[in-house]
Amino acid sequence: MKRRPVKSSDSSSAGRGVQRGRKEETASGWKLKRGLLALFIALILVPYSVKVLPGLIQLFVYTYRIRLPFFEDLRRPADFSLNHTINMYLTSEEGVSLGVWHTVPESRWKEAQGKDLEWYENSLSDGNTVFIYLHGNTNARSAPHRVAVAKILSRLGYHVVVPDYRGFGDSTGEPTEDGLTTDALFIYNWVKARSGSSLVVIWGHSLGTGVSTNTAVELIKQGVVLDGVILEGAFNSAQQKIPINPFYWYYWRLPGSGYLFPEPWEGKKIVFPTEENLKKMKSPLLILHSEDDHLVPIEIAQGFYNLAVSVQNADRVKLVTFDGSLGYLHNGLYRDPHLPDIIKSFVDTL
Repeated sequence: MKRRPVKSSDSSSAGRGVQRGRKEETASGWKLKRGLLALFIALILVPYSVKVLPGLIQLFVYTYRIRLPFFEDLRRPADFSLNHTINMYLTSEEGVSLGVWHTVPESRWKEAQGKDLEWYENSLSDGNTVFIYLHGNTNARSAPHRVAVAKILSRLGYHVVVPDYRGFGDSTGEPTEDGLTTDALFIYNWVKARSGSSLVVIWGHSLGTGVSTNTAVELIKQGVVLDGVILEGAFNSAQQKIPINPFYWYYWRLPGSGYLFPEPWEGKKIVFPTEENLKKMKSPLLILHSEDDHLVPIEIAQGFYNLAVSVQNADRVKLVTFDGSLGYLHNGLYRDPHLPDIIKSFVDTL
């Protein structure tokens, strides 16, 4: 019986070893080339980026900023259960368009259905008090607690005008302290031009309290005294250091860019001198504050009250505090069942 010759595997193993060695050399060569290419690109692009990147950041900041809230159409107030409300856009100054809601008194709900902007504008002179609600920081006029305030005021028989400052909601422009004050002054003048002899009251919440008192003082310079001012959750920048720029949310930045480049708001100091403003104000004033406010201590409200009383008198200034056990914190005063009566009593004294 013949045996078949056995083939040696030495030669094939050697061949595979040579091929494997060549592949490893090739891979190492590619890694080296890629490393040298990356180094070359870095040496060219880094100096260029230092010059160009700040401009790119500004492009993101001013043009492609993140808008909140997502997926809400602010042109449709009925989507937020405000069925006797119209949405409009008003130009407070060149290049700045403000999104604004106007809610009429609930008693005019049926009459308001299907009406246009002209009807809503004319309704402001019906003799009912008009509230201009200046909201707090972040988000838009559609925030639940802001909608709730509009509903309360409407049920009481008042008009409610709620603007989004520049940069907020679907309003255009960049938010600054001067800019927000300009927007509030414009809204006030727009309302007064249409409201006839109706009372006009400004209600500011949180950030809006600073805007409200700024507006009141600017109007005093023009010889105008507001019919009434409500300050809810007012902060005092003279006693409380503002930990971050209140418009931080607006300036979306590339991660870590703040370590290399100036803040987008650098040079635009935020003041909101409410304490100094109260020394100049002459309007009847209602201060609302929760004892468990987690952002502004109750002592701030008490200090404002004492200051305002010393400038005016106790008949024109009122402080209403809410027990901390109720859990209203900074945004929840609208839930208090006594709030409508508190507001109505204030308006009746104007």
